[in-house]
Amino acid sequence: MSPRKRPSRKPISPSSEAVQRLTDHLITGVICLDQALCVTYLNPACETLLELSASRALGQPIDQIMHLLPERTLQADLLRTLKTGQPYTRREAVLRVGLREKAIDLSVSLLPVTSTAPEQILLEIQPIDRLLRISREEAQVQQHQVARQLVRSVAHEVKNPLGGIRGATQLLLRKLRHHDDDLSEYTDVILSEVDRLRNLADTMLGSNLPPCFGHVNIHEPLERVRTLLLSEQPRLHIVRDYDLSLPELVGDRDQLIQVLLNIGRNAVQALTEQADSSQYPRLIFRTRVQRLFTIHGRLHRQVIRVDIEDNGPGIPPDFIESIFYPMVTGRAHGVGLGLAIAQDIIHRHEGLIECHSEPGRTIFSLFIPWQNPS
Repeated sequence: MSPRKRPSRKPISPSSEAVQRLTDHLITGVICLDQALCVTYLNPACETLLELSASRALGQPIDQIMHLLPERTLQADLLRTLKTGQPYTRREAVLRVGLREKAIDLSVSLLPVTSTAPEQILLEIQPIDRLLRISREEAQVQQHQVARQLVRSVAHEVKNPLGGIRGATQLLLRKLRHHDDDLSEYTDVILSEVDRLRNLADTMLGSNLPPCFGHVNIHEPLERVRTLLLSEQPRLHIVRDYDLSLPELVGDRDQLIQVLLNIGRNAVQALTEQADSSQYPRLIFRTRVQRLFTIHGRLHRQVIRVDIEDNGPGIPPDFIESIFYPMVTGRAHGVGLGLAIAQDIIHRHEGLIECHSEPGRTIFSLFIPWQNPS
């Protein structure tokens, strides 16, 4: 008995309506271009990404609606693909939309010629801002933990001999006072320097006490810090841009004051130490709701965002990645512990601190969940 043959199946060619329905529901931005590099189609995801309606984009040259950074001719790359037929992908490209920049992956390929459609170029745009931020946050947390453990180990090793040095100096001081009071001045210097190093080591070790959580209106610590900063620097101008509808969060009031004060004092010191003394020092305290925000791999529907913005000289790009590391500072007389301590406290609140800086504008943003940290 001969084996039964399988019925042959002809490939099904989807209609243009089916293809459009499929692309309309993609979360990846899709753009089709004709041979003149003008837009013939873009899906809703691309409209959202470019903040541009399809009716305005259709028929427009691609370089009129898409601006990639650093400045380079997108048109030349597309013409090369059109000529050679070779697809290419650009990873972590920067797309400028209005005054904002978005990180994207851009893939370019050719659509084959059919009896009803001429050759076209297909652009696939995948926004990756959220993925990059999550990766950057994970790396920052891991590096912070390693650096924090290293600093604590060094602080322990420093504190051990300091007790012996202080005890020996006190014994020496007792004998010197019976013979030569003039030499006691030197022992006083030793004692004061030992105490200074011990205090520094205690600061490096940080507090082992867990946060004392309670309901806190975030504007109360902000107002306390505002009063302290103005008392220390009367020339300072602080703008309050508060969303007073924010609910109370669960946190440690005193530790939140310490975080805000550390960041605020760093900003004031950057403002007062800048070369341009004619620049009027100004801070902005801003509170907002941040929706659908991921912290430590967990997506929160809503978190409280607190911005501390200054109009100082900014942080150098090659330095900004390490500002939260212990013992890293850009100031001549700084010890580099303020931001590291602040980040550690916010981590205990299951939150995160980010920094964005350019000349004339530096923003430290605190993201704190509303719910009770576990």
